[in-house]
Amino acid sequence: MKTCRLYLGEWWKKDIFEVYDEFKASGADPNVSDAYTINGQPGDLLPCSKSDTFKLSVQYGKTYLLRLINAALQDILFFSVANHQVTVVGTDASYTKPLRVDYLAISPGQTIDVLLEANQPPDHYYMAAKVYSSASGVEYDNTTTTAIVQYRGNYTPSSTPSLPHLPAFNDTTASANFTGRLRSLADKNHPIDVPLSINTPLFFTLSVNKFTCANTSCGTTQTRLGASVNNISFQTPTRMDILRAYYNQINGVYGDKFPDRPPVFFNFTADSIPLIYETPTKGTEVRVLKYNSTVEIVFQGTNVAAGTEHPMHIHGTSFYVVGWGFGNFDKDKDPLTYNLVDPPLQNTIAVPKNGWSVIRFRASNPGVWFVHCHLERHMSWGMQMAFIIRNGHGKDAQMLPPPPSMPPC
Repeated sequence: MKTCRLYLGEWWKKDIFEVYDEFKASGADPNVSDAYTINGQPGDLLPCSKSDTFKLSVQYGKTYLLRLINAALQDILFFSVANHQVTVVGTDASYTKPLRVDYLAISPGQTIDVLLEANQPPDHYYMAAKVYSSASGVEYDNTTTTAIVQYRGNYTPSSTPSLPHLPAFNDTTASANFTGRLRSLADKNHPIDVPLSINTPLFFTLSVNKFTCANTSCGTTQTRLGASVNNISFQTPTRMDILRAYYNQINGVYGDKFPDRPPVFFNFTADSIPLIYETPTKGTEVRVLKYNSTVEIVFQGTNVAAGTEHPMHIHGTSFYVVGWGFGNFDKDKDPLTYNLVDPPLQNTIAVPKNGWSVIRFRASNPGVWFVHCHLERHMSWGMQMAFIIRNGHGKDAQMLPPPPSMPPC
């Protein structure tokens, strides 16, 4: 079976570091990209790249493995192939039960493996991707990037390839329903280990926030966007990295009091939320986990300053996605709907707009592990924290020292 890698990306008409510096200085959203790309090319719909559009040559009757990687770090993307269904067989390097779909939604930093059967009349067909962006009033890149599935053989191709149908840019239900249908194989050859007894329950609220700060150059105040987990906007240490500080027992670099719960419970997804909840605290706090502890995290999206989706990612561990829903998580009712039989094993989960997702994992990989929203702007604004997983017993359960080549902060 032939394997083809499809890298979904973004492209700007200026240097990316200039875009990033302007975004950080403004305190607002970054400039949206000028185009999305598939394998580095925007595709046929933009004249500048028409001749270089990526083409996948296929033979009728054969099946191809497509490995999709979303390297567009500002957006979740919808993807589809015209006139073809694809079968999802893996996500984040873990097998899934085969799932035939007309489209898929892929988060920044996420990988999804699909099988494409070349079973349509020989011709050329577009594969395409476009944004999923649900935040109200936020600009987005409304371009569609294309590549071409080209059947081999002697035939007269149609004048214009068919475009696939993709969900609307703000179709939250389409995004969440795709994610919610994923299941692990969970058979005797592919056993799973979902923690059934939890000793470390955590509840993390995910919020876009606002800061009001003084502008010393003109003597005025400025409103800047921010983001937080449990009302703490993470501040990256400048003295040294957390791993080095923890490993060498150096004080004053970070705190270890990251809260298990938000400071206040309220109607997180209400249409109107009191302004008192808009401004988070700033800090460099981590949560220390015992080796082999069983952890459950309820990721609760909020509508504090702007309700939107949050693709949450954890370094150093994969996790089982055991539940999700819209609105506020109900600690009494929602656990009754958990999938503890065959939940998908992932390292990124898109928490739906004004909704929640629940993950479970075993803390068996000692180290300092970053937890963050994979939307670059949210991470830059502070929607991040870190776990420190302590050492266990035995040489294979010990934290490795910082590598000599590790750069300073």
